[in-house]
Amino acid sequence: MQGSGQRDYLWLGAILALAAALRIWGLNAPMWHDEIQTLVTHVNLGWGEMVQSYSMNHHYLHNIAAKASMTLFGDAPWAIRLPAMLFGLGTLAAMWFLARDIAGATLAHVTTLLLALSYHQIWFSQNARGYTGLALFSTLGMLYFLRGMKSPTRRIWVLYGLCLAAAVFTHLTGAFFFMAQGLIWLGLVVSRALRGDLDGAVLRLPFMGFLIGGLLAVLVYLPVLPSLLDTVSTVSESSATDVMQEYQSPLWTAFEAIRTGIGQAGPMVALVGAAVLALSVLGAIALHRDAPLFAVTTFVHIGLTAGLLMAVGMRIWPRFFFVDIGFLMLLIVAGVQLSCAVIAHFVGGERVSRGLFALSVVAMVAISAFLAKRNYDFPKQDLAGAYAFTETERQPGDRVYAVGYSEQDFRGYYGADWGAIYTDDEYKSAMAEPGAVILVVGFPGRNFRDVPQMALDAGVGGSDICAPDRPEKTVLKAVRCFGGTLGDGNVIVFRRD
Repeated sequence: MQGSGQRDYLWLGAILALAAALRIWGLNAPMWHDEIQTLVTHVNLGWGEMVQSYSMNHHYLHNIAAKASMTLFGDAPWAIRLPAMLFGLGTLAAMWFLARDIAGATLAHVTTLLLALSYHQIWFSQNARGYTGLALFSTLGMLYFLRGMKSPTRRIWVLYGLCLAAAVFTHLTGAFFFMAQGLIWLGLVVSRALRGDLDGAVLRLPFMGFLIGGLLAVLVYLPVLPSLLDTVSTVSESSATDVMQEYQSPLWTAFEAIRTGIGQAGPMVALVGAAVLALSVLGAIALHRDAPLFAVTTFVHIGLTAGLLMAVGMRIWPRFFFVDIGFLMLLIVAGVQLSCAVIAHFVGGERVSRGLFALSVVAMVAISAFLAKRNYDFPKQDLAGAYAFTETERQPGDRVYAVGYSEQDFRGYYGADWGAIYTDDEYKSAMAEPGAVILVVGFPGRNFRDVPQMALDAGVGGSDICAPDRPEKTVLKAVRCFGGTLGDGNVIVFRRD
């Protein structure tokens, strides 16, 4: 038994080493808009100034870690992203222990290996934002919640409370995951109370954990509480006027999460979505006996998050569900194993089941590795390349404008002396003047809607693709397109001579 345990830890170490290598590769690639804004508007501030006002863009616990990393290693992109990478690796380790508790070592190895190769997990581990931290604290929260509900102890529930506070201090949406667990706990308390078999420890100790976490979360947010309440109360106003109304649809969120994972749109998205749903349900069935609360917590969190975001009129970004990737991966792996067992029941027995599962694991690993390589095809958003290219191509007398929110990055981070265009009127005014003009368009899908005349002049008809079909004669000539792995992450440089 001891030898088996040692082998399991060796497997975990090997998987984490592979994951680290995949995340170090490309860690120093150019930063994208949200990373730059995190740096410019928050991390570059003094330690005290960082916690004086609230913004949805500020992931406080992560940003404190990023500032500490910058203090030690400088302001290169890899140093700013180092905490996110370490949080991501920590998430894999936490998921391994959780999966081993629920499903045994074999499924823990497979699940963690697939997460090590996961396109999304690599992407966010190389993203200087708080989502991998949120995933780590949520995964640990799931681990302690399941252990604490099975064998309640004061130590487990104190650790649970600390995870709750850390998740919420990373991002407010971290509260949704622990709210889902709180609802499940309340349901169990009421159910057992009605049956007359309520254990006092199941009532007192979880309550203590939620209380500790809630009080700590309020305490760490006290310095920014007034601006936090103001921001949350007005979040629906900006969403209501957003030209990208699809961002508020759960269906768009699911579509986008799958599309970015497989690298294509079309019917394949629906097929993959159906497969994920079916295998997750099968996995929930397979794991129900040993961990009846695991799948329920995952599904309740997804539904609760979508419902609450819709209720407050907030955009439903796929990244708000990043914490669920590990849980869904375990459900999928368990679902595949159950499917293999069902097939083998009719055609060959236990030996066939093991063989089918081994082949399935090989296929899943191969597919994951193939999809993961897209992380390295482009930066997330090549603002650095677009800036360098534009400054090189720029001729004396050329007027240069950055279109949309990326203007903040070119001006505030790269020090560009370019003009800014956000609206159709501003575009028309700029183009009314004679002479050569260069336009650098980040987030083209959004900006072609915000500035419809620019879309007409470029001949793209509102398209957000990098190299659209255009009429031969257009007002704007696309000089260069810089690809990005971010959704709507291309940067296009146009010129009018």
